[in-house]
Amino acid sequence: MSIDIHPAVASCLRGFEVPERLGFGSVMAPVMFRARCQDGCWSTGELVPYGPLALDPAAKVLHYAQSCFEGMKAYRTRDGGVSLFRPERNAARMAHSAERLCMPPVPETLFMDGVRTVTAYCANLVPASSGESLYLRPFLLGTQPDLSVSASASYEFYVIASPSEVYHAGNMRLWMEREDSRAAVGGTGDSKVGGNYAASLLSIARLKERGYDQSLWLNPGNRRTVDELSGMNFFAVIDGELHTPALNGSILEGVTRDSLITLARELGYTVHERDIDIDELLARVRDGSCSEAFACGTAAIVSPISVLGDDSGESPLSSAPGSVAACLRETLLDIQEGRAEDRFGWMRPVEVVDINDQ
Repeated sequence: MSIDIHPAVASCLRGFEVPERLGFGSVMAPVMFRARCQDGCWSTGELVPYGPLALDPAAKVLHYAQSCFEGMKAYRTRDGGVSLFRPERNAARMAHSAERLCMPPVPETLFMDGVRTVTAYCANLVPASSGESLYLRPFLLGTQPDLSVSASASYEFYVIASPSEVYHAGNMRLWMEREDSRAAVGGTGDSKVGGNYAASLLSIARLKERGYDQSLWLNPGNRRTVDELSGMNFFAVIDGELHTPALNGSILEGVTRDSLITLARELGYTVHERDIDIDELLARVRDGSCSEAFACGTAAIVSPISVLGDDSGESPLSSAPGSVAACLRETLLDIQEGRAEDRFGWMRPVEVVDINDQ
């Protein structure tokens, strides 16, 4: 699929300066990828200067939340190149999210064109420090301007990028959310849609006042077993073995989660994907048989958990960060950043574009 490059792209990139402090998702690359879909037919993709979107006030995305997105990264490798991490998994997950919201899936070739093109032109913006990356945010939204409760006939697909630090550095304090639910059984919990994140904001606001960092959500069907954090999957180390909630329709199938399970098994750890009762987990933490817990996701990579808390009090983990979390994080980063063999075929090198030749 051919891609149109806007004449101003090269000058936008040449005039862009990366600040010393990146933060996460706050510094935006000066270009973005765009493609449009009308009645199921996709346009040619184009790379254009980053800027505001023009949406009709009646666009369906603004009223009925027809929108989904992905989070993924491009890494600077040891040889100075740039590679994407498992982008095909993100393309497939975005297709699943789109279908759940009655949106046309972005063709995999178009999705890959978008993330590769943005990465190729923004290669000089990929940070070189370990753990930092070019964070990529593909998203799809319904743009048809009418107020009928029906699927849009027109859509726009974008890829934006942000040179970023790790989303959450250091240990996390989790609040066990026993009052609210993030997603309903049979709803959109296993899709990456904005409504799931909007539903988590009230809980996050409340826990921040209590001195915690993230919510630990329980399954909305039984309000007893652990699901995930608002934007990360959950793991616990119990009696030296790795335990993580089984995918159940209300948990997002994380690319990092899947990768860590693969790595853990290769390293000799026993991995259990199962229902984890919250009271069992707390008892294990208190008697010391649960020695560590951590969260994982594209943005955070691996984040150790130091405390689980709720109205009954706090349950501190004995190790934070623990040795298992540290080992898995370094093993994964070694592959992503080119210090270890890509033995699973996860990395996709990107051919860099020299903007000085444009």
